[in-house]
Amino acid sequence: MPMGAKKPTIGLALGSGGARGFAHIGVLKTLTEAGIHIDYLAGSSMGALVATMYGVGHSVETMEVFAKHFKRKYYLDFTVSKQGLIAGQKIESLIRLLAKRQKLESLFPPVQVVATDLLSGQKVVMSKGDVAKAVRASLSIPGIFVPVQRDGQLLVDGGVVERVPVSVVRQMGADIVIAVDVSFFRTTLTSPSIYEILMQTMDVMGRELARKQEHAGDILLRPILKHSSPLDFSETDQLIKQGADACRQQLPGILKLIDQWR
Repeated sequence: MPMGAKKPTIGLALGSGGARGFAHIGVLKTLTEAGIHIDYLAGSSMGALVATMYGVGHSVETMEVFAKHFKRKYYLDFTVSKQGLIAGQKIESLIRLLAKRQKLESLFPPVQVVATDLLSGQKVVMSKGDVAKAVRASLSIPGIFVPVQRDGQLLVDGGVVERVPVSVVRQMGADIVIAVDVSFFRTTLTSPSIYEILMQTMDVMGRELARKQEHAGDILLRPILKHSSPLDFSETDQLIKQGADACRQQLPGILKLIDQWR
């Protein structure tokens, strides 16, 4: 980039994928080590959790520690509600603690959270309000978590309408968008749980839409997560490493794109 030239703004679109979303931490780790400043972030589902943790100001190292100690017991609060199996209050309380009770509008770099309104079928992009409530909505897998009611809307997982929210980051003002897709379409499912069936169903429904959305990004990262279940939180070290490796492989292209930007 010529001396004195204006640097492009960099946006990161972090996709849904359950436990595989911890690979996003590895991507952030590589970008941080390379000195690449992120100006905007948007996330769906687990991508929303990682994006907001970064926006709150947690270091990548702190996020790694959190991921390595995360257990299913932190979000399992079963309920008899006809709207879902998990009430969602435990995960919301945990997120509120991690987010230091901050509002979305106070995060830096700016972060927007994507959810889906079941009543209208539309994408809902949240840029203001309680971080914990927004992320809780974006994480709410239909049929598993009780949906979040907000302003006359019934909010569920953002991955239903936009698995990797490239368009959101672009609209925030990013000149260069790095999209991170941590989904994996499994061709073998041995005695799958209801959670795995629903996750696979969402992947089937969103494959073609996601393919079109992702191509709107300038750089697409797809960490190799073939053997990772969206429900398995026991291999976070490996997930983070795979995210870091995927970003490292494309780092020359990212740096070139930044250098050539006009």
